[in-house]
Amino acid sequence: MPGFIKISFCFFLASLLSSCGSSDDQKKTTTVVDPKKYDTTLVKVNKTLVKNEDDQISNFIERHQWKMQNSGTGLRYMIYSKGSGIKAEKGKHAVINFTVKLITGDVVYSSKQDGAKDILIGKSDEISGLEEGLLLLHVGDKARFIIPSHLAFGLLGDENKIPKRATLVYDVELTEIK
Repeated sequence: MPGFIKISFCFFLASLLSSCGSSDDQKKTTTVVDPKKYDTTLVKVNKTLVKNEDDQISNFIERHQWKMQNSGTGLRYMIYSKGSGIKAEKGKHAVINFTVKLITGDVVYSSKQDGAKDILIGKSDEISGLEEGLLLLHVGDKARFIIPSHLAFGLLGDENKIPKRATLVYDVELTEIK
C-alpha cells in the first residue's frame, strides 16, 4: 500500500505542476510543495479506491457463487482441483498453465497462446498477487485467483493489454516445481 500511495502522490504532483502554465509576461517562480500537506488526503483517496475495488470483487464473487478465501492482502483464491504433488515455495521454479482475464471477462493472456510460464517464485518480475497465490499450491492443483490492482499492475496497467487499475482473474494449473 505505501508504494500505491507514493505513485498516487507522484501523479497528483505531476498533474498539479503541469496545470500551472506560464507565459513570458508572467514572472517565473518556483513553488515548493510540502508532500506532508497532502498525505492525509492521499491516504483517504487510496483507502476509498481500495475499498471500492474490494466491494466490486466481493459482488463479482457473489454473482458467480464462488467459494473463495481472502489471504488478508486482498488476494482472493479458491483451489477447485487438488493435486498430489509437492508444495510451491520461494526460490523454486513453478511451471504453470494459465488464463488471465479482466474482471469484465475479457481474456488478455493465456498459456494456450503464449505457452506455459516458468516463474522463479520470490525472484521474478511477476505480479505479487500471482506469486502469493502460487505459494498456496501443490503440483497438480488448479486454482482461481482474483488479484486486485494493487497486487497486480497498479495505476499504470502493463502498458499492453491490461488497463490501469485493473482487477485480474487468473485460472492457474501448477504443473511442475523444479
